[in-house]
Amino acid sequence: MKKLSIVLSGFALVFALPLFVHAKGTIVEEIIARVNNDIITMSAYEKAEGSLRQEAKQDCQSCTPEKINEAVAQEKKNLLRDLIDQSLLVQRAKDLNISVETDVVKQLDQVRQQNKLPSMDALQKAVESQGISWEDYKSQLRDSILTQRVISQEVGSTVRIGSDEVQKYYDAHKNEFVKPEEVDLSVIFFSTENKTPQEVAAIQQKAEGVLKRLKSGDDFGQIAKRVSEGPTSSDGGELGTFKRGELAPDLEKVVFSLKKGDLTDIIHTSNGLQILRVNQHFDAGLQPLSKVEPEVENALYQQKIQPALRKYLTQLRKDSYVIVKAGYTDSGGVGGSSVIQETKYSPDEGKGKKKKQTDDATKDNDDQ
Repeated sequence: MKKLSIVLSGFALVFALPLFVHAKGTIVEEIIARVNNDIITMSAYEKAEGSLRQEAKQDCQSCTPEKINEAVAQEKKNLLRDLIDQSLLVQRAKDLNISVETDVVKQLDQVRQQNKLPSMDALQKAVESQGISWEDYKSQLRDSILTQRVISQEVGSTVRIGSDEVQKYYDAHKNEFVKPEEVDLSVIFFSTENKTPQEVAAIQQKAEGVLKRLKSGDDFGQIAKRVSEGPTSSDGGELGTFKRGELAPDLEKVVFSLKKGDLTDIIHTSNGLQILRVNQHFDAGLQPLSKVEPEVENALYQQKIQPALRKYLTQLRKDSYVIVKAGYTDSGGVGGSSVIQETKYSPDEGKGKKKKQTDDATKDNDDQ
């Protein structure tokens, strides 16, 4: 992304953001911000605002309308900033030649499976039945994956966490690591839904081959990413942590008898086959640092990633050209950079300029 130099020398420059119009002059879309060669439209802004309201209602289902409005108003302060952030990150992904098309297809299939839909066409119809364009849905998913990839590659990789920081955090938050007996699990899943007996036999054979590789020392997470058909495959099969009573009795009996790193045999379910791995087995009580170190590191990472990300996005803004329509504010704007807040444009001023241009043209014709 090349930085666009802007020299202001005694001139007041007005940058007018255009409107999309039909040939007959009817306004169909309004542009509220430009981010290099991309635009943020009023409809995109309004959709994002609607999502804020939806999330606020989900996060606090017992809240009054007034409380919901307060939460939305608070989040709305950074709404345009977040849209500009995403645009900058997507553009940066293109600069880095990052492609996520395989991830998009995989993610769509996971959404299909989670909603128990028979095909991708069925998923498309389900999306469109909610008034969402299929292409818009895929584009939003693609942009989300791209932004996460850039953040991980460009920002997450710079975050450093020392062993002394881990120990200090653990000592200061020991109450957070007092747990009941729990197991942390990962899964590799093979779907047998709507399969013929011959196909199920082939899937069984495939699962047996995978289990053999795992027992010989192959990395569970990497294999899960490649072959698992479950919704957690992109996370290396990570299912999360479970207490006693949260799993089916037969499954609970198996996994709670295993130690860290142990694998189950192939488990048959109503819709597939699965292999589970016990990543951690926590005894009841205060957990030793050796068991909860990944949790501590994740907590420290979350503390560090936000300021690091804001610093990175500030630099992207300095290296970019952003125009914001009058009446809207980019709360992530950087003073002294090429971020320009658009000034209000007066219709009378426009008429005056037009009249002056006409007078100048007439004068030029007279001179000729």
